[in-house]
Amino acid sequence: MRTITTTEELASFCEAAKTQPYVTIDTEFLRERTYWSKLCLIQMALPGKDGDAVLIDPIEGEGMSLEPLYDLFRHEATVKVFHAARQDLEIFFVEGGVFPKPLFDTQVAAMVCGFGEQVGYETLVKRIAKANLDKTSRFTDWSRRPLSQAQKDYALADVTHLRVIYEWLAAQLAKNKRSPWVEEELSILTDPATYTVVPAEAWLRIKTRTSSGRFLAVVKELARFREAYAQAQNVPRSRVMKDDALLELASTRPTNIEELGRSRLLLREGRKPEIADGILAAVKAGLEMRPEDMPKVDPAKDQPQVNGALADLLRVLLKAKSESLGVAPRLIASAAELDAIAAGSRDVAALTGWRRDAFGSDALRLCSGEVALSAKGTEVRVVYL
Repeated sequence: MRTITTTEELASFCEAAKTQPYVTIDTEFLRERTYWSKLCLIQMALPGKDGDAVLIDPIEGEGMSLEPLYDLFRHEATVKVFHAARQDLEIFFVEGGVFPKPLFDTQVAAMVCGFGEQVGYETLVKRIAKANLDKTSRFTDWSRRPLSQAQKDYALADVTHLRVIYEWLAAQLAKNKRSPWVEEELSILTDPATYTVVPAEAWLRIKTRTSSGRFLAVVKELARFREAYAQAQNVPRSRVMKDDALLELASTRPTNIEELGRSRLLLREGRKPEIADGILAAVKAGLEMRPEDMPKVDPAKDQPQVNGALADLLRVLLKAKSESLGVAPRLIASAAELDAIAAGSRDVAALTGWRRDAFGSDALRLCSGEVALSAKGTEVRVVYL
């Protein structure tokens, strides 16, 4: 078991990886106490049962540059294979401004190959690699050194079994001609917007039950302050204030420290002078916002007038299509999307890309009376009229 702690060692391994058709990659990180994930360990393995597998330790190798790894990410002749890559990609995008290309995510590929929604790595190891994982090190503190042998074994298992899983899934995708489905899903993972939270837009992530412009104006300014402060100080946004406290403050609208001190939900951390001053300034900005600048709830998010009978028929159609394709129904369309289609909306993900071919086109035909559904035994059939 080899641990890399220098730029030279990393460059040598990455040059070797460039000669291979693919390389498997995983990371260990901490995020409980910070806004941005703290990278603690990188695991990589080259193809073959006896292919080289290494641990890359940015903590032990404090002066090590990850640029050789980023250069490998830009090397398009080698596929970079991850499982459930979103958080891994966020780390590399934030730290290096780069996405691996080409990318393969075995969780996404497994969903397309009929393994259900968000299938776990352990499940794929059992079903495809025919092996078992020791998960006792899963929730350990990866920032502490030295790493135990159990931690190292656990970390390497996340990339060594991944080789077998990747090769099997890649063969299945080639066989059923669904590689474009996976590429379409992965385009979201390699979009910078997926990982970029603009403070001015942070309020959109907060669930509210009111459409009051003034209330939303204060929510927007409080959320803007919280996000900007959390990013600048690299602390979790919940350490600044939790959503329930933010909504309480948007309702009570304190104008001075004494009024702020009456908050029931604001934690002690949020009462520190620099945060308290920021909160009061945000409330003031929200109260002074011009009516024409106040945020408005997207009308499209209002509860649509759903045709219940049509929505039920769409559910039957989705079940029939998902069973024939061997794909989890929710990968194709959610219940909310079915209701939206039944209500007349056409700006729905289920009606675009590969989902349109798999389900959306017939869903639209069903809505317009061009197809009917019939049953033969336990099988549901689509009848074109």
